[in-house]
Amino acid sequence: MELSVIITTYNSEEWLRKVLLGYAIQTFQDFEIIVADDGSTSKTKDVIQQFQDKFKYPILHVWHKDEGFRKCKILNKAIVQSSADYLLFTDGDCIPRKDFIANHLKQKEKGYFLSGGYFKLPMSISKTISDDDILSQKCFEFSWLNKQGLKLNFKITKLIHNSYFAAFMNWVTPTKRSWNGHNSSGFKSDILAINGFNELLDYGGEDREMGERLFNLGLFSKQIRYSAICLHLDHARGYANAEKIMNNMEIRRYNKKHRIIRIENGIDKLKI
Repeated sequence: MELSVIITTYNSEEWLRKVLLGYAIQTFQDFEIIVADDGSTSKTKDVIQQFQDKFKYPILHVWHKDEGFRKCKILNKAIVQSSADYLLFTDGDCIPRKDFIANHLKQKEKGYFLSGGYFKLPMSISKTISDDDILSQKCFEFSWLNKQGLKLNFKITKLIHNSYFAAFMNWVTPTKRSWNGHNSSGFKSDILAINGFNELLDYGGEDREMGERLFNLGLFSKQIRYSAICLHLDHARGYANAEKIMNNMEIRRYNKKHRIIRIENGIDKLKI
């Protein structure tokens, strides 16, 4: 197995179904899917069961009880359960283009992690996307999106399906090469070396914090936001808390200043 794809989710069955359909038609198929479930109801389990025969390997459903936002902990549990040496992290609200995995694997390189982005959709279009739109890949075409009411803006250039253009835009984009939880990948050995995600963190920059410690470890990052394309389906963020976000920022600032690599509240503390 060449890759483990770790998908986070929480009570978003409709979106997760569309995302799993996107992975079912990837041009590269030698991968496993691990759904890192931060306490969803049994409805999410039902969706996963519907897709069990669509992939080369069984989908692993890693779940824990709903005790508030504990994304970092469920991600660490998923990392422990993963079988491949290379891990791709994304969210259950991001539909991958059919070459999404292929582009991650094409760019992977020792000493680096890959930093991707997404193309954000409004709620109206998020709900409009059908199975056929995903299977035909129409939902990745500007002409189709425009017919659904999407207005022209510069960000639409992310959807231009041309490898030369994508390579150029990856090179010139001013966006930081950070670890983005919706679209990033790296070697499992590097993630284990820094003890995974910091379970002291709540929502707000918790993914980037891990990337910052990978930098402290000595890794570099490649920008692939114009190559590895996914559509972000709209949703509310009722779990956002300003005080906790500020706490996350303080921890990140401390870790940057002191060049912290390995944190204590990570994978090693898990009781699987």
